[in-house]
Amino acid sequence: MTKIYLNKGKETPLLRRHPWVFSGAIKSTEGKPVDGDTVSVYSADKKFLGIGHYQVENSIRVRIISFEEVEIDETFWFNKINTAYTFRGIIELTDNKNTNVYRLFFGEADGLPGLIIDFYDGHLVVQCHTIGMHRNIEHIAHALKKVYGSKLKTIYDKSKETLPKHLTENLHNGFMIGDTGNTVVKENKHLFYIDWERGQKTGFFVDQRENRALLAHYSKNKTVLNTFCYTGGFSVYACAAGAKEVHSVDVSKPAMEITDKNIELNKLTNHKSFCADTFDFLEDKKDVYDIIVLDPPAFAKSRDVKHNAFKGYKRLNEMALRLIKSNGLIFTFSCSGVVDKALFYNTVAAAVFESGRKVKVLHYLSQPADHPITPNFAEGEYLKGLVLYVE
Repeated sequence: MTKIYLNKGKETPLLRRHPWVFSGAIKSTEGKPVDGDTVSVYSADKKFLGIGHYQVENSIRVRIISFEEVEIDETFWFNKINTAYTFRGIIELTDNKNTNVYRLFFGEADGLPGLIIDFYDGHLVVQCHTIGMHRNIEHIAHALKKVYGSKLKTIYDKSKETLPKHLTENLHNGFMIGDTGNTVVKENKHLFYIDWERGQKTGFFVDQRENRALLAHYSKNKTVLNTFCYTGGFSVYACAAGAKEVHSVDVSKPAMEITDKNIELNKLTNHKSFCADTFDFLEDKKDVYDIIVLDPPAFAKSRDVKHNAFKGYKRLNEMALRLIKSNGLIFTFSCSGVVDKALFYNTVAAAVFESGRKVKVLHYLSQPADHPITPNFAEGEYLKGLVLYVE
C-alpha cells in the first residue's frame, strides 16, 4: 500500500477524525498511486493516521475510509454497511410499515466517503462519488446481500453521473442483482413512483421526508405552490392534508409526468401541474398563494460560484415574498453544500429587507436522521431550510 506523509502540523484534522486530506497537506508520497488506489496516511513523524482512497486530480487528495489499521477486506465492508443498517433500525426506518424508503448510507457521516445508498422497498440504488469506492462496489454489493438477506430485491449501480467524467468512458449504470427498473414506495403512508434509472439522483429526494410532513401540518384549506417540484413530494403531502388547491411547477416534462402519476397513485384531485421555469411562472402570481415552497436545485456546487448562488437564492426568495398573500407561509431551502446556514439565512434576510414585507421565522429546517450530521464533519450538513410567516 502506498504511504502518504503529511507536512508537520497537518495531522490535526485527521486526529479529530475529519476524513479529508487536501493536496497542500501532503509532504511526500512513497510510491506512485493512481486514481482509486487505497493508501495509508502518516504524520510527518511517521505515526499512522488512516487508510483512504487516492484521487489524482482533486484538491481532496485522500478520503479516509478507516482511522484504524485494519484489513480492507470483506469483513471491513460488511461491518460498515451493517453499522449503517443498525443505526437506521434504531431510528425506526428499517421495519416501518408506513415508510419503506430511506437513505441507508450517507458518505462521510457513515464512515465511507463517496458512498451513497438509498433503499426503496427492497431495491437498493448505489452511487459512488469516487473511483476508489467504485472499484470496491462488488464488495459493497456482497455486504448488502448479507445485511438484507431475503429482503433484498435488486441492487442498481448508478455511479456514471457521479464519478469524474474522464474515468467513466467505459462505465455504464446497471443492475448488479435483479432487473426491476422501478417501484412504488410508501413515505408516511403516501405512495410515490420511483424511477431510479431515468430519475435525478437515485430517483427520489429522500431528504425532505420530515419537511414534507411539516408542510402537511399547515396545508389544510390553503392554496399551495410547490416550485422546482421534481416528482411532487411536497405536493402529494399538501393535497392529502386537505389543501384547497396545489400547483406544482418544474421545467422538466418527465418530472411533471411522474408528479401527475404520484397524484393519481394517491387518488388526489385538488392539483394542477405546470411545466415551466419557476422564475417565469412567478412573474404574475401576486396574492394567489397562501403557501409557497421554494426547493431549488443547488445554485452552487463549488466555492468559486458562491456569489452567483447568493444572487439566485436572493432573487427567488424576494419574488416569493413580494407575491405571497398576507399571513402566508414560505418554505425555503438550499441544498448547496458550499452555502452554509449563516449564508443562507443572511441571503433570505436580504430578500426580506428588499421585499419590504414583515416576516417571522417559524422553523429552522434541516435533513432527517438517515442523512446524519457528525461533529467531525460539518460539511455533511448540506440541507438548510426556513419556514417564514409573512404578514
